[in-house]
Amino acid sequence: VAIVGETVITEKEARQFIEPAIVALERQPGLTRQSYNERAMEIYKDGLNQLIERQLTLNDFKSAGYSFPESIIEDFVQERIRERYGDRVKLIKTLEAQNMTYDQFRTDIRDQFIVEQMNLKNVSSAVIISPFKIATYYAEHPEDFKLPDQVRLRMIELRKRDGGDPEAVRRLARELVAKLAAGTKFAEMASVYSDGSQKREGGDLGWVNRSVLRKEFADATASLKPGQRTGVIEVPDACFILQVEEVKSAQLRPLTEVRDEIEKTLLNQERARLQKKYVER
Repeated sequence: VAIVGETVITEKEARQFIEPAIVALERQPGLTRQSYNERAMEIYKDGLNQLIERQLTLNDFKSAGYSFPESIIEDFVQERIRERYGDRVKLIKTLEAQNMTYDQFRTDIRDQFIVEQMNLKNVSSAVIISPFKIATYYAEHPEDFKLPDQVRLRMIELRKRDGGDPEAVRRLARELVAKLAAGTKFAEMASVYSDGSQKREGGDLGWVNRSVLRKEFADATASLKPGQRTGVIEVPDACFILQVEEVKSAQLRPLTEVRDEIEKTLLNQERARLQKKYVER
């Protein structure tokens, strides 16, 4: 399916190379046959391109007259065995199942090492992200760093049990609202009566984006200030009482907080550009 210099890449090699990605694709639920075929073809083309680029890099390594001591290669091979297989016994069993010899495996790992080192030399070592680039990216992509309206809530959840008396749940909810109004602390009531998973934390839900709250909760807390509570919120399977602890309006995350994220994004973009340039050369 491809010839790179004097090296032939067969369809069998390409299919073996993409097999893990195809297995993962087959496990995805809800894929139509057409979607599967289209995605499988994309994976095949991408895998073939990776094999071609790898062979181009190996040829560049050879033509440049580079070499590595075999001891370094062997250390790398042993490290990969420990990472992926744990020990040599498991490795040999896996290779037998794949109809691959240890020599073939070692050659593949050696090629991976060479490609990684060539990429470090020609791509990664050339990447420098200046503070100016980071600040410029931040200024040009404000939507990426916006925090939506957030609210920190406590919740008491009273579930309506199958076969139970829903009126008894409503009555308990009203009693709790009255106790809260009389000054009982919300966290104490939640830790005793709530059926929610945050019972041990006094019903503390932590910070939540208002946009992801279920509509009943969002509507009931929309105008509340910190320290204020809802009445009883009833849905088919439960009754809820919510208390607003803190509120944060939509805001832009500061540059000091997102600097590392931006630098990582720019590094990946620049490495991809340099990798493409290197392969084209």
